[in-house]
Amino acid sequence: MKAKMGRRRFLQGTATAASGLVAGIGFEEQILLSHLGHNTAGQEVNPLAMPMPKGNIKGVEVSRVICGGNLIGGWAHSRDLMYVSRLFKAYNTDEKILETLRLCQEYGVNSILTNPVSGDIINRFWKEGGKIQWISEVHPRMDDHKTGVDSAVDNGASLAYIQGAVGDRLVADGQMELIANTVQYIQEKGVPGGVGAHSLDVIIACEEAGVNPDFYVKTLHAEDYWSARRSDQTEEVIRNPHDNFWCVRPEKTIAYMKTVERPWIAFKVLAAGAIHPRVGFRYAFENGADFICVGMFDFQVAEDTDVAINILAGLERERPWHA
Repeated sequence: MKAKMGRRRFLQGTATAASGLVAGIGFEEQILLSHLGHNTAGQEVNPLAMPMPKGNIKGVEVSRVICGGNLIGGWAHSRDLMYVSRLFKAYNTDEKILETLRLCQEYGVNSILTNPVSGDIINRFWKEGGKIQWISEVHPRMDDHKTGVDSAVDNGASLAYIQGAVGDRLVADGQMELIANTVQYIQEKGVPGGVGAHSLDVIIACEEAGVNPDFYVKTLHAEDYWSARRSDQTEEVIRNPHDNFWCVRPEKTIAYMKTVERPWIAFKVLAAGAIHPRVGFRYAFENGADFICVGMFDFQVAEDTDVAINILAGLERERPWHA
């Protein structure tokens, strides 16, 4: 007669098998195991052990790590995986978004940068006692550069900026006056106004035209990840059908931004999840970013903030801090 396996023996065997498995699996699989009850990190992060450093944009105190809004809104940049945006939206229910925002606050992230469509859930968070600041995108049009700004600021945005793809298109179309008028109108509404871009040409054009934004939101990531831009991909970022790169020739961005004396929020620093935070965060901060904007699921907040805090504690960089 076969001996029956007791519950304790079964659990001990399962734990032993899991611990052996962890050594041979990847980072994402370790996250999955940790949420099934197997914590591979060794210890929990203490959010009060080292505070998140902050900078200042025109009187607004902003954490060096800013929560991005793409994961909440469902903009996955998942290359050729067509289901991922739906998966993001299914996972990030309103309650999960609120939980993520609470975690961001707990770990020192005091700002979220996102599309105006997220304004309702952010306002709900505030009504429930949350304090996170909102950096809102705006999307000016030739016939109306004010309505989007009014909506963002009137709904509580602490800062607003021309969204990156919009900035790329406006500069490519020679619409510098529209950019300048939008930035000026944001500032007239009483909040800092910025310009976003994937293309370095946007930053150069704004500086040469005297647009005078309070900050820039510009992509920065290395080009050595597995799905990075290939040599035959010569399209601009906003015309790239493969959705696999967001900063072309980053060394040129790094060099030019050394000459720009305005705060720089770097985004896509992980190339939409293709680069580990330990690598992407260091690359961005060492090469001049004053802030990084990174999309985070709830289970990524603790690690991402811990990684950033430790990088910032021992950082060497050439570009002075401008915020």
